[in-house]
Amino acid sequence: MKVIITNDYDEMSRTAAEIIKEQVNRKANSVLGLATGSTPLGTYKELINMYKNGEIDFSYVITFNLDEYVGLPDDHPQSYHYFMYENLFNHINIKKENIHIPNGVSDDFDRDCRLYDGAIEKFGEIDLQLLGLGVNGHIGFNEPDDYINTKTHIVDLAEETINANKRFFKSIDEVPRKAVTMGLGTIMKSKKILLLASGKNKAKAIKETLNGYLTTEVPSTVLSLHPDVTIVIDSDASSLIDLEKARENVDIISKL
Repeated sequence: MKVIITNDYDEMSRTAAEIIKEQVNRKANSVLGLATGSTPLGTYKELINMYKNGEIDFSYVITFNLDEYVGLPDDHPQSYHYFMYENLFNHINIKKENIHIPNGVSDDFDRDCRLYDGAIEKFGEIDLQLLGLGVNGHIGFNEPDDYINTKTHIVDLAEETINANKRFFKSIDEVPRKAVTMGLGTIMKSKKILLLASGKNKAKAIKETLNGYLTTEVPSTVLSLHPDVTIVIDSDASSLIDLEKARENVDIISKL
């Protein structure tokens, strides 16, 4: 595991975009796992600028998103379908048939979850999976629990997650209580994982992620088992890390 500590959010976003650009330029038909939320927004803006400048070509790229709210149609302004098209897909040359996002209004979620995992396997697994990090350590919408669900599945959102996401809705009552998410097993099959975190509210989760122990109460700790993980964080998110202790478990590169 490698940790890159940047000065601020903008530098974190540029660093992440460069890593993704490297992947796509090395393999034109890369399979990318994508995330939503405020954290990757800067990265997507950087990728759009890179595309406009001719630095990256998405015409053969295949994407799979991590998750979607249950009950929100694709055209709902807070759905992750809407988010991805508004903040990335509408601005690059990716083919619509190469875009995959879980269905939040399925009439058979068990079937569609199985089909989603099957579609990923058809492409030979994800080359690079982009992740955000919840304040409680969730990745995708895999919340702290006694057990880990390895496959794509429906999850009840934790109160911390609902409270963190209420800023995107008119009221907390409008925040969906369920989501469909890739399971940790699906995520961990990715060849490379890139996790981003920004802000002091993520500092505790980052500290726990890097502590070197594994617990389902902090789902992000499972990343310690993956052979190729890069974590890019800003100085605020790194504020609780004991650098000397962390270096026993990870390689740390500081841009500060």
